[in-house]
Amino acid sequence: MPLGTLDRTAPPLFNQGQSALSKLIFFGALSLFLMVADARFHLVQPLRAAVGAVLYPVQWLALKPVQMVMGGSRYFEDLQTAQRNEDEARKALMLQAERASQADTLAQDNARLRALLELRETTQAPGRAAEVLYDAADPYTRKIVIDQGLTQGVAAGSPVIDAHGVLGQVTQVQPFTSEVTLVIDRDLSIPVQNTRTGVRSVAFGDASAHGGGLELRFMAANADLQEGDLLSTSGVDGVYPPGLPVAKIERIERRADSAFARIYCVPLAHVTAARYVLVLAPTGAPSAPPPAAPAAAVRKKPEARPAGKADKAADKADNKKAAERAR
Repeated sequence: MPLGTLDRTAPPLFNQGQSALSKLIFFGALSLFLMVADARFHLVQPLRAAVGAVLYPVQWLALKPVQMVMGGSRYFEDLQTAQRNEDEARKALMLQAERASQADTLAQDNARLRALLELRETTQAPGRAAEVLYDAADPYTRKIVIDQGLTQGVAAGSPVIDAHGVLGQVTQVQPFTSEVTLVIDRDLSIPVQNTRTGVRSVAFGDASAHGGGLELRFMAANADLQEGDLLSTSGVDGVYPPGLPVAKIERIERRADSAFARIYCVPLAHVTAARYVLVLAPTGAPSAPPPAAPAAAVRKKPEARPAGKADKAADKADNKKAAERAR
């Protein structure tokens, strides 16, 4: 066979095509183009949605065994937790029943003592339940927003409490929502009273560096205060009803270079985890006017006056006749 007739091309098995570098550059550029196009124009979003819809049954079947195992273990854990919570609730109910009976006795004794001392009865402020919607957007304040506003009768300055103590005060009222400033806010102060000694003071918010407590200011270094003392509202401000728990004294710092002590307190209310609250009416709010007298009673009064005058005139006439007869 002549040499010119030989096929010098490589067999198809060894035909490599384009070089590896050119393929890397091409596919890398294609990948960058697709990523930029998907990020800017969302070109792959329909394809991704279609693939997700097709693969959803497969994912559902694959996750079922895992969910069954996790659900079984969680069921037994929840069962044990429920039994433990039931036992704790029964014990708490027994304690509450005992305290309720003691509270009734104390209330009766208090009523007798007030009657003996001729003191006026402390009126209980009406309240309205509300739910916390969200925290205020300002990161430098400690405020929350509740789902009660002007249409529900909430007024600015109303005290807000939860199941454990005073939570704050309504500072801004909208038609359907209200803004509540928490007791740990630096701009809020509450007149308080030490339940152990009866000493009055004022608690200011934002005591710690991170703003999570209260502080009693302008208290003498030798004041009769102890760690663990309970502070309640004194009621002298005309806003908070007296006797509401506010905080407990956590730490007392007495320094030789200052005439005042630094007293740090912990709020009793769940200021960072409250879900449902109670909005009270301020104690200084004007009371409702007395009901008007019935129209029938109003009509009877003017009719009674002429009758009295006629009786007096008749008595005078009788007296004159008796005097004439005596003459």
